[in-house]
Amino acid sequence: MTTTEAAAEVTPETDGPTAHDHGVHGYHKQKDEHLKRLRRIEGQIRGLQRMVDEDVYCIDILTQVSASTKALQSFALQLLEEHLRHCVADAATKGGDEIEAKVEEATKAIARMMRT
Repeated sequence: MTTTEAAAEVTPETDGPTAHDHGVHGYHKQKDEHLKRLRRIEGQIRGLQRMVDEDVYCIDILTQVSASTKALQSFALQLLEEHLRHCVADAATKGGDEIEAKVEEATKAIARMMRT
């Protein structure tokens, strides 16, 4: 999926910040840990830029691309788990249309993750 395709899929009505309540999110208890992890991933990406700039061997760069990709996938999986445990579970206790909407939302998020 290209960046353009990914951006085209996000709409305020379905996936943007206005589509959700602005209450406490499932990841709030681990926010500092998540930010630390994302900074490490950011460092890996900067490292990739340096490797290309320094004309490092292709396979060595690809190895680091794989590591960076796995780090992002791992982060996404943890965030998804927290979403299911917090947001979807909360909707399940409320019942009605809200649980259906949260399950559909989670299913779409999983589908996006699987396409990458």
